[in-house]
Amino acid sequence: MDPVRNPFAPGAGQRPPELAGREKELTAFEVVLERVARGRPERSLVLTGLRGVGKTVLLGELRSMAVRRGWGAGKVEARPEAELRRPLSAALHRAVRDLAVRHRAPERVEQVLGVLKAFALKSNPDGAKLRERWQPGIDVPAATGRADSGDIEIDLVELFTEVAELAQDVGTGVAVLIDEMQDIGADDVSALCAACHELSQSGAPLVVVGAGLPHLPALLSASKSYSERLFRYARIDRLDREDADRAVLAPVDREGAGITPQALDALYERSGGYPYFIQAFGKAAWDAAPADPITAEDVLVAAPEAEGELAVGFFGSRYERATPAEREYLRAMADLAHGRDEGVGTSDVAVFLGRKPSSLSPARDSLIKKGLVYSAERGRIAFTVPHFGRYLLQMEE
Repeated sequence: MDPVRNPFAPGAGQRPPELAGREKELTAFEVVLERVARGRPERSLVLTGLRGVGKTVLLGELRSMAVRRGWGAGKVEARPEAELRRPLSAALHRAVRDLAVRHRAPERVEQVLGVLKAFALKSNPDGAKLRERWQPGIDVPAATGRADSGDIEIDLVELFTEVAELAQDVGTGVAVLIDEMQDIGADDVSALCAACHELSQSGAPLVVVGAGLPHLPALLSASKSYSERLFRYARIDRLDREDADRAVLAPVDREGAGITPQALDALYERSGGYPYFIQAFGKAAWDAAPADPITAEDVLVAAPEAEGELAVGFFGSRYERATPAEREYLRAMADLAHGRDEGVGTSDVAVFLGRKPSSLSPARDSLIKKGLVYSAERGRIAFTVPHFGRYLLQMEE
């Protein structure tokens, strides 16, 4: 079929596969927006799940929902070993600009921007030369005595309060969306939890919406014992058969094309219901189909193309980040799980490799930091990437 019309190509279609079956989360966030705007207490939201289940796309949709309701909204992608202050400053700058178009007092907006600039400038190291100092691009003088102590916990509480009060002036709120939240450093996580706690006590209209890997709740709990009361956790998983079929049928229908029931069976078997894989196999099947409708034979013919793209872009790019010692650990996990998407015991990995558990701790901890594995529960480890074990075993064949 015409590749130009391919509804599974990145960016194509009005509703990507990652949002099929996410009506529960979208509806819940609508309730959050309404409750917060009315001054009622509401917990912030944390989405957790494996790679490829559509957390990032869902996070983007939640941001769009907030903007449509007149909220200020800014998005951050956390990076390992990087402090939160600078990217959070940029996100909140975006949120304040969203609010500024509705605010009737420009001097009040400038006051908040001054506090934001003071907060942002503290990301520069002490003693840095002028030409080396980062400038946040905020065209007002930096405020003094507010959000500029250098203590991220104190400063974040004060900054969030200022921005939330600005939103309150126009009867809306602020949403701070953080992707890859598990990569935030320990001090910044602690500060974020403290700020959310402070604002929840005051009923200020600001919510944090985070997305991260399955072990994110444990990281938050380890940072602040009260974090479980601050956030509502939503596990984002692969799609069930009905929603997976909708993820295929909706974009195909929009193009006025068809797909056979047998092709849907084949796509679900190949993708396992993971939205990223649905998109990859759906795109390849569309391109391979010589005529309408798409058949199971088209899916079969297209499978090597989709698997090749996944091997390079989804699996391979992650595998390449691992050191030789880390790759040995990953392959041991794959062998023990027989390529299935399930956790294995850390002690079993040590026995399999004929090593002491303590000698494998550096490799395991590094893999966790790189986001390739996570601690499923005490004493067990699992891949963050679906079908990664299968990929590793196929490499050995």
